[in-house]
Amino acid sequence: MKKIKTLVIVVFFAAITFNCFPVAAQDQVQRPYNENADVRADLKAAIQQAKTENKHVLVQFGGNWCPWCLRFHAMAGSERTIDSLMKADYVYVLANVPREKEKRDNELFRQYNYPNRFGYPVFVILDGDGRELHIQDSGVLEHCQTKGYDTTKVINFLKMWNPRALDPRTYQK
Repeated sequence: MKKIKTLVIVVFFAAITFNCFPVAAQDQVQRPYNENADVRADLKAAIQQAKTENKHVLVQFGGNWCPWCLRFHAMAGSERTIDSLMKADYVYVLANVPREKEKRDNELFRQYNYPNRFGYPVFVILDGDGRELHIQDSGVLEHCQTKGYDTTKVINFLKMWNPRALDPRTYQK
């Protein structure tokens, strides 16, 4: 009986190890957020680029410390439809948010109506003049059955806030 208990415990811990560590290892290796970046300068450049290219700016506030931020970034680059929509309609900015709350740019959050209230990642869509168009809580984009994002929800989000969706001429006959 003791051998069976030991075997069950070993199998249980092996299952936990093999199911959890690959995701954690992937999240740790990936470091898409530049922790030394000047976020304000990056936003200014992105807004100018968006204006020139008739796109919107998609700001993803988050950090390398945030597993859900890393999951979204990985999915955005690996799902062809999402990658294509983002490249066609948005200038994508990864705005690093330090893990330490006292190091965060609260004035920047105030400027965009405190998107951090939704947790991370959180998305802010800006037009080519830098005006905030939308704040998107990433939680509503999550998949209900798996640990990740629902590609259909993300595609719909991107389509609903692209420049064509907000252009009144789109809806005129």
